[in-house]
Parts: sequence; structure tokens; C-alpha cells
Amino acid sequence: MKMKPHIPVLTRFDYVRSRSRLFSKLPLKSSLWSSRWISSRFTHTDNSGKVFYITTPIFYVNAAPHIGHLYSAVTADCLHRSKLLQGFNSRFATGTDEHGLKIQQAAESVKKDPLTFCNEVSERFKHLFVRSNISYTDFIRTTENRHHCTVELFWTILHQKGFIYKGTYEGWYSTQDESFLMPTQVTEACDVNGNVIKISTESGHKVEWMKEENYMFRLSEFRSPLLRWLKENPNAVQPEKFYHMVLQWLDSELPDLSVSRQKSRLRWGIAVPGDSEQTIYVWLDALVNYLTVAGYPGNHSLWWNAAHHIVGKDILKFHAIYWPAFLMAAGLPSPQVIHVHSHWTVQGKKMSKSLGNVVDPFDTSQRYTEDGMRYFLLRQGVPEHDCDYDDAKLVKLLNSELADALGGLLNRCTAPTLNPVQVYPHFCSSAFPKGSAQEPTSRAKPEDYKMVESVAELPNAVQEHFERLHIYKALEAISVCVRQTNGFVQRHAPWKLDCTDACDKRWHDSILHVSMECLRVYGTLLQPVVPGLAHKLLSRLGVRPEERSWEALRFLERYHGRTCSFEGRPLGPDTGVLFNRLEKDTAKEKPKMSKKTRLVCQ
Repeated sequence: MKMKPHIPVLTRFDYVRSRSRLFSKLPLKSSLWSSRWISSRFTHTDNSGKVFYITTPIFYVNAAPHIGHLYSAVTADCLHRSKLLQGFNSRFATGTDEHGLKIQQAAESVKKDPLTFCNEVSERFKHLFVRSNISYTDFIRTTENRHHCTVELFWTILHQKGFIYKGTYEGWYSTQDESFLMPTQVTEACDVNGNVIKISTESGHKVEWMKEENYMFRLSEFRSPLLRWLKENPNAVQPEKFYHMVLQWLDSELPDLSVSRQKSRLRWGIAVPGDSEQTIYVWLDALVNYLTVAGYPGNHSLWWNAAHHIVGKDILKFHAIYWPAFLMAAGLPSPQVIHVHSHWTVQGKKMSKSLGNVVDPFDTSQRYTEDGMRYFLLRQGVPEHDCDYDDAKLVKLLNSELADALGGLLNRCTAPTLNPVQVYPHFCSSAFPKGSAQEPTSRAKPEDYKMVESVAELPNAVQEHFERLHIYKALEAISVCVRQTNGFVQRHAPWKLDCTDACDKRWHDSILHVSMECLRVYGTLLQPVVPGLAHKLLSRLGVRPEERSWEALRFLERYHGRTCSFEGRPLGPDTGVLFNRLEKDTAKEKPKMSKKTRLVCQ
């Protein structure tokens, strides 16, 4: 038996059902919508500073996953892992969005019932994420009972507070985007048969005129509150480009939003509580997933007060306008930050099944390795701009930065020819004195001190870039330092030193010690990006699991006159090449979908 949702006492104000009674007594400068109240009620700080909640969008299961989905997941995973390494209690949610007309139609097209269809595609996403080392803590599906209960409760609260009313919607609707559109968002185009059709100016998808009785959300009442929230929280939407885009949207009046569809049109979804003839709008249903994972309406505040969303630019309006408005109406805080990223294209064109240019992440991960794909996506992905996928570029990047620069450096430092006793060598402070190359015993050069300074500053720079989701900048900074370290080794050529001479031996070991310390920093900082490769690197250096947090970095302790626990420690076992070079011929092969993936896409 389905239990009726419990409605807790949530109101700070005496909300009533009637719109006229609720708002006629509240002028624009009233205490309800005052700037001070918005700031205290809808923004928040995490007093402990050590709780973090990151989400991807829940991915629509009308087709198999592509690299755009993987990019969102890898980005969130990178941020989650970096927080864990900083000592945060971090939660990471992803999942699948399984309701709506598109899925209903996709299931019908392959003659399957919707739930069976959803089960199959959702498993594909799970399989991809496990294979790609995505360390989510929660995988939410909108067909789960826990989510149904949360959506029904959330709807009931909005309805009881007078923010949902029965009305008639008339206007343009895109089934492909599951989105209602203003007349200014619609234009004419010709279909493949030359017929004139109406399409969305944003997505290019076909739209249809719709008129039906359903439930409406009073979105029009939230334009001013949304503007105040954004202006008081200029970092609420990042990067800044997308923040200004949302402000532009709010320059115009917001019409009330249809939040249900007639059951005769949309059967596959959650029924409106108390009205079995209406189905809840898929976006209201989907957005509530973030609260479901947080534990709403129970003890959810710990997580919800630390919520960060990662979304693609195509769903920004739903997350930066609709979602905060729904939350405000329910008396809940808005997310701390909405991180927005752009799209992946192929030869400058958006990926689509009709063009046949959809890049299969299963195939590419198999050919270029999971860590290789993660590194490429995060190294090349620039949130502000669309990024182009290219196999040749991928091969060149991975060979250059992972196989040659990073892998070559590790191989040099641990090779039996240079390190015959296979230990973490000792450092000689007289050969590499702190701060100056002018000491008589110094064999270090000014460029070496610049390298040490760069590596010492690297953790803070990487952390700052991660916080703003400029992961590509963090990886560029690491790559620059790796090149500097390779230059350091090449400059001093330890293989040319005579280790039977005591002075040469101390300098030889110091070169390897400094280089290994640099490698230890790179391996630690790369854990969120390429966890498998970083584990292999750190294990080869003999770095134990408890020594891999950012707090444990303590770079080049002996240089600063302190004890280094790594000196003299045996290296870990040699498990082979850090990252195998990729053959150029591989880049010429067009990615192919597996038979199972093709069936799901059809």
C-alpha cells in the first residue's frame, strides 16, 4: 500500500492558498521578498567547511550514453575526489532521468514497455561509469519509489502554499527538449521533405502547438527574487559568461510555467497527487532528484546546504531559473553553485545520431584506456566554449603528456641503471642549498630554484583551478612543471656522474630525490583526474595510501631542513610502463558502436 506523504510544518510565514490573499498584502519591498530575507533564507554557509555535495544532471535514457555524458560525470568525479583528498565529507550523486514523453515514445518504437527500456539504458550508464572509475556515492533513478515519494511531497507543499494552480496552457512545446517555449524562442525551418515546420531557436528541435488544461506554477512571481538572489550571489552560476546569460533571461517577464501534462498525452511519469488524470512535468520531477539524494524531507540540511550542481549549458535555464524558483517556493535554499559546461562537437558539428558522428565512450575508453579518456576530456574541456573531439589530437596529447613527459620522468628516476638499489634516494643540502645557487658547494642552477618554487606553489594553484572547475588550467600547470622537472634531469644528466666519487654520488642522489619529490606531488594532484595512473605512479615511488592526501604533500622537506620519511625507503614493485604510447594508426579508425549500443540507440 502506498503511504500518503507526511507534510511537515515548513513555513516561516503564513502562506495561504489564495494567490490574491498571499501577494496583494505583500508589496515588492515587503519582508517576504526583501533583500535581507532572501540573503538569509536562500543562501547559506557550511560552518564546518568540510561537507560537500556534488551532482551531475541525471541523464535522459532515451538513448545510449555519449562522451558528453561522460564529460559531466568525470568533471563531477574529479571535484568529488579532490574534496575527499582535502579531508571533506563528500557526497557525489549521478543517475538517470526515466520519465517523459520522449522515453515513452522511444520505448514504443522498439516495442518494449517503458520500465524495461529504462532498465536497459540505465544499466548502460552504470556500466560506463563503473568502467570509467566514476566514484559516485549515489545513483538515483526517477523510477525509484524513494524518488516518487519525494516528488509527491514536494508537489503537495508547492500546491498547499498556493504556488500551483489549475489552469490552461497554450503555446509551443518541444517534445525532444521536454520544454515549453516563448514565441520569441521559435522560428521556421524546412524538414528533410522540404515542409515548413516550427523549431526551437536554441536546440533546433521541432516544436508543436499545444493547448490543454493542466497545472501551472506561479513562476511569474519569482522574477524579482531570482534577480536578487543572483545579484547577491555573483558566483552562484559559473563561469561568469553563463551568469550573465541568466541575468539576460530575467530581463524579460517570466510567464507561469505548466508543470503537468494530461495523462492522455503523457502516461509515463508520476501522477499529480489527488488528480490521476494529470502527470507531473518531467523537469519538476527530475530536478527534485537532488533533494531525494540529500534525504529530503528528513535530515537533509547537512547535504543540501553544501549542494553544487554540474550541468550542460543546454539545461541551464531549468537549473538556474526553474529550480531555484521551485526551491524558493518550498522555503528551501538554492544550490551554492551551478557549474556550467559547454558541449563536445565532432569537426565543429554537434553530435547526433542522424549525422552519424556520435562518439561511443565505451569504444574510446577501450582503445585509449579509461584514464586516457578522463585525462583528454578534462585537459581539453573548457567550460566556457564548445570543445571538438578528434582522435588524432587525443593520441598526440596522451603520448606527449602521459607517456613521454610523465611516464618518461618516472622511468628515468626508478630505472635500475640510475637507481640500482631501488630506494628513494637521500638529499644533500650542501649540493642543493636552500634559496641560492651561490654557495660554494652548490651544484644547482637558477633554473632549478625556479622549478622548486613552481612545484611548491602548484598544489594551491591546482586547488584554486579545481574549485572554479577550470580543470584544464590545473592540468596545464601540472604539465608545465613536469616539463620543468624533465629539463632539470636532462640539464644535470645523472647518468653521466661518477657514483664512485662521493661528491658526485651525493649530487646524483639529490637529483633523483628532487625529481621523485616532484613526481610525488604530480601523482598526488593527479589522483582526481587519472586515479588508476596516479595510483600506479605513487605505488612505484613507495607512497603509502595514508600518505596521498593533499595535507600529506609536504614537498621537499629536506630542502627546508626537516626530516623526510621517504629517504631510504624501498620503492614499490615495477609494474611496467606508466602509460603505453598509442599508435598513430589507432587515430585513423572511426569509433564504432558495439552491437548492444547500436540496438539501444535505434
